[in-house]
Amino acid sequence: MCGIVGFFSETGFEKAEAEKTATAMSDAIRHRGPDAAGVWVDQDVGLVLAHRRLSIIDVSEAGAQPMVSASGRYVISYNGEIYNFEDLRSQLNQQGQNPEWRGHSDTEVLLGAIDAWGVEAVLPKLNGMFAFGLWDRKEQALWLARDRFGEKPLYYGRSGNVFLFASELKAFGRHPGFRPQVDPNALSAFVKYGFVPHVQSIYQGIRKLPPGGWVRISAQTRFRDIPDARLFWDIDDVVTGARKAGFDGDLASAADRLDELLGKAVSARMVSDVPLGGLLSGGLDSSLIVAMMQAHSSRPVSTFSIGNAESGYDEAAAAKQIAEHLGTHHTEFYVDPADALKVIPQLGRMYDEPFADSSQIPTHVVSRLVRQSGTVALSGDCGDELFGGYNRYVHGGRIARLIGALPYPLRRSMALGVTMMSPGTINALVAGAGRIFPSVSDHGAVGEKIHKLARAFSVRSEAEFREFLLALWPEPQTVLLGDAKTDDLSTAYPPPRELQGFAETMMYTDTRNYMSDDILAKVDRASMAASLEVRVPFLDPEVFAFAWSLPMNFKIANGQGKLLLRRLLSRYVPPALFDRPKHGFSIPVGRWLRGELRDWAESLLSAERLDRDGFFDGKVVREYWDAHLSGRRDHDARLWTILMFQAWLDENSSPGIADHS
Repeated sequence: MCGIVGFFSETGFEKAEAEKTATAMSDAIRHRGPDAAGVWVDQDVGLVLAHRRLSIIDVSEAGAQPMVSASGRYVISYNGEIYNFEDLRSQLNQQGQNPEWRGHSDTEVLLGAIDAWGVEAVLPKLNGMFAFGLWDRKEQALWLARDRFGEKPLYYGRSGNVFLFASELKAFGRHPGFRPQVDPNALSAFVKYGFVPHVQSIYQGIRKLPPGGWVRISAQTRFRDIPDARLFWDIDDVVTGARKAGFDGDLASAADRLDELLGKAVSARMVSDVPLGGLLSGGLDSSLIVAMMQAHSSRPVSTFSIGNAESGYDEAAAAKQIAEHLGTHHTEFYVDPADALKVIPQLGRMYDEPFADSSQIPTHVVSRLVRQSGTVALSGDCGDELFGGYNRYVHGGRIARLIGALPYPLRRSMALGVTMMSPGTINALVAGAGRIFPSVSDHGAVGEKIHKLARAFSVRSEAEFREFLLALWPEPQTVLLGDAKTDDLSTAYPPPRELQGFAETMMYTDTRNYMSDDILAKVDRASMAASLEVRVPFLDPEVFAFAWSLPMNFKIANGQGKLLLRRLLSRYVPPALFDRPKHGFSIPVGRWLRGELRDWAESLLSAERLDRDGFFDGKVVREYWDAHLSGRRDHDARLWTILMFQAWLDENSSPGIADHS
């Protein structure tokens, strides 16, 4: 895994100065590639490519970047892993279109394939996670491309007279021509969802390349004309095709097929010239991935888990039992407020645009733990989105049907009646909440859950209900200063007609944005900050298409999700070790904000600070903060969003950044 950087200067440059700037930009993302660095300059055109290398496949100099193709036509700065690069290499050899190979890196194979077949023909052939900048010296054009699901980041855009692209925004800040300005619409979207959805970035004029997207920019236009990105892979086409084809077989045969496909995906992602391990949370998804890793290994694989001593959050004991059953070499680490306090000051740098999924903290802690022993890890991420794991898939359909069955005025009155009672009062009144509401964990927030359910009854449509489930601040304008527009993610990409029922449409909506912009962004930044590469077998294209071909009763049945994964995992692990309520990879932020993190939060949420920065209504924020501190409400998710923006602002403030009027 690596970090990539590039820029084009409309006004030209001195070569030595350009190399110095490119080096500074790539040094800003050194954590993505601490093993080596390189710069390539075309002074005549005014283009520079730079690279930071994390050596994993072909750690020799033959894998160094930026790399020039054997023909000399193409120059690439590439981040990622192409899991089927050996197959592509064999195809080139068989067709007699191979160059004289200098090493065995996937970068060299990628360039060889592009030389032989062209960029547009190659992109759909790639099975992997990647982002790259490719300069075509013959056509004088720059190609930018990103993998199907957005596992690897890629930002690009103009600022003044310079065009820039990079793996992370912090590299832009090292270019003297970059003039950052917060985009109020992107900020509004962040406050609403806790992340900045693609194709926006937090800065005006800077975009994220969409998952499965590419863009070709000609030097003839001096990089002023930046066309909209095009897709080499479209989730709508895959989902529609898979649903039309369907799966012809019973649950047992589906488990056989998934065993084959996922096993192949795991095996492909275990190819590495450096030590490799598995992230084991104790949940279904990671347990299945680790079980398959062990099945494909002749010796014990290394596994890592993280725990929390707080009641209701710890899954380390379960992970240890599974590791012992599988015979892995297991390491565990317990996170407490002191560990969180050490990580929190780094979050503004780690996530170089605001990001507010609090599981970012344990994800980084476990990444640092793994990095002590290896450079690559496999994770169980994205199994929820594909196989129906989240509670909103399991229970959302019933709530949606109930909403549709009751007249809106009646539902509105019911919601107002329930929310007249404070969550604290509801907590006091609900005896035996764990038995009455099995999906509610035992660490509090029963009243908050009931309040949220009551507010859901105020929505007017199923699409509005999906939006309600996605939004942290449904109306961000209540807390933001100034005018901004936020598009609803639930309607930005209308679900294909072939999808039926609430669960399928919600899974589609999550895959379109939450998966790439939250889950995968979280894992990429948290792991790469520790110089660790994380691979996600569930996002193999064949596994993805297979998952969408399945009937929903293979995923959700009898009030429980991930039925097929449970069936398959039981072939490797006794159900007694994994058949338990889902906790997730989380930490008790709400409790810590009232305790160990209170002083840190107070410094960022002071009325004086908020008024000075000019982004948030200090009075509204203080009302939420005071209600949370008193214990009357649990506003941890909303407050964490504000805190993460303030922390980001501390790390990224520069002249002009607060000029958002």
